[in-house]
Amino acid sequence: MDEKNKNVSAAPRNAFMNFIFENLGILAALVVLCLILGLLPATSQYFVTVKNLFNVLRQISTNLLLACGMTMVIILGGIDLSVGSVIALSGVLAAGGVVRYNLPIVPAMCLGLLVGIVFGLFNGFVISKTTIPPFIVTLATMNIARGLAGVYTGGSPVRVVTKEWQWIGAGYAFGVPVPVIIMILVFILSLLIINRTKMGRYIYAVGGNNLAATYSGINVSKVKFFVYTYSGIMAGLAGIILASRMYSGQPTAGEGAEMDAIAAVVVGGTSMSGGSGKLGGTLIGALIIGILNNGLNLMNVNSFWQTVVKGVVILLAVMLDFFRTRKKSK
Repeated sequence: MDEKNKNVSAAPRNAFMNFIFENLGILAALVVLCLILGLLPATSQYFVTVKNLFNVLRQISTNLLLACGMTMVIILGGIDLSVGSVIALSGVLAAGGVVRYNLPIVPAMCLGLLVGIVFGLFNGFVISKTTIPPFIVTLATMNIARGLAGVYTGGSPVRVVTKEWQWIGAGYAFGVPVPVIIMILVFILSLLIINRTKMGRYIYAVGGNNLAATYSGINVSKVKFFVYTYSGIMAGLAGIILASRMYSGQPTAGEGAEMDAIAAVVVGGTSMSGGSGKLGGTLIGALIIGILNNGLNLMNVNSFWQTVVKGVVILLAVMLDFFRTRKKSK
């Protein structure tokens, strides 16, 4: 084997080792969490089963879709609070397309995806063309999308009971839940975008120093427009999957989903100040949040206390990021 072939064969191994060392802390936290839930008498009987593993992966699928878009947004130095409400609106419109307008399943789901695209385009346009903070823009569109979902449904679920509708959210392909397959494909696509394209490099550059990126010739507006559009698409896709899994479009769906996505991203090590972060860390963060939710459910912990626990986890992650950033700046 010549030197070139040796380097090629060593590349995946080096990438894997870098991934391990970069995420050693949160990987250790994930392992400890799994060990605790696997050994606790209240959870051990149910946690370490193939059925529960698939349940966890199915549950985190929508969160990881949102987190893929949110990772890019936060690396950019922004925030997207609208994704949870877009989930609701895309879900009810897709379900309504089947029930109210007698559309075939695929066009109806495309209608739901279109909602995510429209809101992503709108967020991206306003944020890239004005100086209005992303927090304010996406807070506004969060309320608009949630309100439209309520207006469209009158506050009632839009039920769809056909097997074709349920397949994308509750079905299996090759023995694997369909949402998990979609999650893997989207994660790979997001990895390619952020690690193998000019756009990915530009996202880091703009998040690290907006002014320097502008002076270096990067079209900052284009980068912001792309990132928020991508986040909107992920929310639309997550809304379709969730509506399919629940057999209905729910106007209350996605409440707090933006917080879970932000939690996965921050726990995964992405800095809230922008300019740094990895999708590999986001994947581990999503697993931690999903397994934590699953474990608390298995222990029959009150949902209000679950919210408290997730809030504490987010706070700890942000504090760790703060101390890590301060240490690097010294």
